[in-house]
Amino acid sequence: MATEEHYELLDAVNDDVRKLMDEHKSRREHWYAHEIVPWERGRNYRQDPWDESQCTISPEARTSLVLNLLTEDNLPYYHSEIESHVGDHAALKEWNHLWTAEEGQHAIALRSYLLTSRNADPVELENDRLATMTAGYHSGATSPVNVFVYTTAQELATRVSHRNAGKLTDDPVAYELMSRISADENHHFMFYRGVVKAMLAEAPEITLQAILDELERFQMPGVAMPNFLRRAVEMAKAGVYNLRIHHDRVVVPVLRDWGIERLDGLSVKAQEIQEKLLAFPTELARKAEIFERRAGLATP
Repeated sequence: MATEEHYELLDAVNDDVRKLMDEHKSRREHWYAHEIVPWERGRNYRQDPWDESQCTISPEARTSLVLNLLTEDNLPYYHSEIESHVGDHAALKEWNHLWTAEEGQHAIALRSYLLTSRNADPVELENDRLATMTAGYHSGATSPVNVFVYTTAQELATRVSHRNAGKLTDDPVAYELMSRISADENHHFMFYRGVVKAMLAEAPEITLQAILDELERFQMPGVAMPNFLRRAVEMAKAGVYNLRIHHDRVVVPVLRDWGIERLDGLSVKAQEIQEKLLAFPTELARKAEIFERRAGLATP
C-alpha cells in the first residue's frame, strides 16, 4: 500500500516532472480529427439502417478498432485513478489534466470513423460503451509509483495495439487515424517512462518493487468489457496484440530503457527484485510459446 515514502518520492521528482512535461509540450504537435474522419461516407442511420454487408474492413480489424475504442472510452476512470494518487502535487495534477485533454480526442476520432464508415454496429457499439463505463475500471495499483509504472506499460501497449489495428484495416483513412492516435500514445509513454526512470534514481528499491508488481499482474484495461476474452483472443490471433508482442514490444523495451540490468549499488532486497525482473521476460516468452502452440500460430 502507499506509504509516506511513496509521496516523498513524488516530491523528489518534481523537477523531472516539469522538465518532462515541457519536453512533451514542445515535441507533440496537436492534430484535428475532423480533418481525417471520412465524413463524406456518412449516411443517415434511420433512413439507411446498418447492416454488416456495409462494412469495408475485415471482422478482425473491426473487433480490434472497437476494443481499442472501448478502452479509450474509459478515460474518466484513468483520470480519476491518477488524480487520486497524486494528491496536491501540482506538477502531476497539471500533467494529468493535459494528458486527459489529449487522450479525449482519441475516442471521438475513432467512434466518428467507425460510424461514418459503417464498420461497426452502431447499436451494439453504444450498448458496449454503456456497459463498459457502467462497470467502471481501476488498474489495482496500490501507490502512485505503481500507477506510473502501469501507465508506462499501458501507454506503450496501447501504442502498439493501435498501430497494428490500423495496419490490419488495409484502409488508408483508418491507418492514418490510428497512426495519429498511436503517436500520441508514444508521446505519453515517453513522459511516464521518464517519471519512472527519475523515481528509480531517487528510490531504486521502492521503484523496482513497483515495476515487478505491475509487470507480473499487467492486464490491458478491458477485462470488464462485454465479450472481452473472445475479442482479445481474436486480436491476439490476428497479430494486433498478444503475449509475444507484449514481450517483444513492451516488457523487454521498458526494462532496457530503465536500465534495470545496469543498476548497481543496490540494497540486498533491491538486488533480489532486480534478479526477478531480469528473469521475468524468459517466463513471459514461455507463456507466449504455449499460447502460440494452442492457437496454431507459428513462433518467430
